[in-house]
Amino acid sequence: MVLGYLTNQYGRASDTFIRQEVTGLRERGHQVHTFSIRRPDDYVDSEEILRERSSTTYLLQVSAVKLLANVVVRAVRYPRSTLHAIALAWNTKRPGFKGALWQAFYFVEAAWLARCISREKVEHVHNHIATNSASVCTLAAEMAGVSWSMTVHGPHDFVDPSGWAFAQKLQSAAFSAFISEFARSQAMWHSPATAWPRFHIVRCGLDRGFLDAPATPVPQQPRFVFVGRLAPEKGVTVLMDAVASLGSRGIAVQLVIIGDGPCRGEVEQRIVRGHLQEVVKLLGWQSTQRVREEILASRALVLPSFAEGLPIVLMEALALHRPAIATQIAGIPELVEHGVNGWLVPPGSVEALCGALHEALEASPTQLGEMGKAGAARVRERHDASSSVAALEALFAQAARGRQ
Repeated sequence: MVLGYLTNQYGRASDTFIRQEVTGLRERGHQVHTFSIRRPDDYVDSEEILRERSSTTYLLQVSAVKLLANVVVRAVRYPRSTLHAIALAWNTKRPGFKGALWQAFYFVEAAWLARCISREKVEHVHNHIATNSASVCTLAAEMAGVSWSMTVHGPHDFVDPSGWAFAQKLQSAAFSAFISEFARSQAMWHSPATAWPRFHIVRCGLDRGFLDAPATPVPQQPRFVFVGRLAPEKGVTVLMDAVASLGSRGIAVQLVIIGDGPCRGEVEQRIVRGHLQEVVKLLGWQSTQRVREEILASRALVLPSFAEGLPIVLMEALALHRPAIATQIAGIPELVEHGVNGWLVPPGSVEALCGALHEALEASPTQLGEMGKAGAARVRERHDASSSVAALEALFAQAARGRQ
C-alpha cells in the first residue's frame, strides 16, 4: 500500500512511537509518506530523526501565496470535492469569527495536503492526535477522495472535545485506534454507539532492542530519573517537593531530570531556592542512548503526571527491568501494577509520592530487580511494536478497500 502519515510536528525526539510505526510499515513493504503541519524546532543529533525530517513534507513551509493559489486551482479542477470539504469544514468549526478563521487556515493546509497525497497516489492517510492535525487530515481526505484514520492518545485530545469536533471525527474516520482502554472509553463517552465498532485498541510498542534487553543489576545509589516534557501536566514540581521533603528528613536521594519545555525556568528556580543543586540534576533533552543509560543507573523511573496518555518511557523503563513510580491516572494502571512492577500514587499528593520514593529507597536491589522482571514481562506481552504494526496494517487495508 501507499500510505500517508500526518501529525502536527513530526520529527521530534519524543515521536518514537510514530517513527516505529512508519519504520515497521516500510519494513513490511509499504510505501509511507510522512507529512507534518509544522517542522519541529528542537535540536536533535540523531541520524534517524534527521533522516525522517529530511523526507517529511511540512505544510507550513510552503509560502502563503502558493497555499492560497492551490485552493483556487483545486476549486476549479475539483469543484464537487472542494464544496464537500467546505461544508465539512463549516459544520465542524468552532463557534464565532475566530473559530471560522482557524478553520479557514486548516482548510488551506488541507488543500495542500490533498494535493500532496494525490500526487504521491496515497491510498490511505493516518493521523496521530485528534486535535488540529486531525482537522486538517479529515478535510484533506475528503478533497483527495481517500480513506483516513487516527490514533487517539490523550490527554489533550479530551480537553475540548466539542471545540475539536471530536465526535464528528470519530464518526467520519474509517477507524480510530486507541493506545489504551482508558482512551477508548473517553471516545465512547463523546460519540454515539454506532461509531464504537470502528474503535480498536492498538497499543504503542517497543522494538526488539528494548523487548530483548537483558536484566542488569539495580544500583545501590538512591537515584531516580524523570524523563518527559517539562510541562504543567507532568507534575515535575510535585516531584521536586517530594525530593526536598525526603532530604529535609535526612534521607539520601538523588533525582535526574531529562527533558525540556515551558516549565524549565520554574524547575531551575526551585533547584536554586531549595538548595538542591547537589540533589537534582537537570540534563535537558538527551539522546535515546543517554536516556537508556540514565534509566539503568536509577532505582526507578518516576512520572508524577496530572494528565497522561500512556507514556512510552514507562514501557522503556519496565522493559529495561526498572520499576516505575507513577500516578494512577489515564492508561497508566493498564501497565503499572502497584506492588508488582512499581508504585501507583494519587496525582498531586506530595505525601503519597514521598512514601513511594521512600519505599523504593528502602527496597533491596534484589526486590527492585524482581519488580523490574515483572514489568519487562508485561511490556513484552502487551507492547510489542511488530504486533501493533501488524494490527494497523490490517486496519489500513480494510479501510482502503472500504473506500473503493
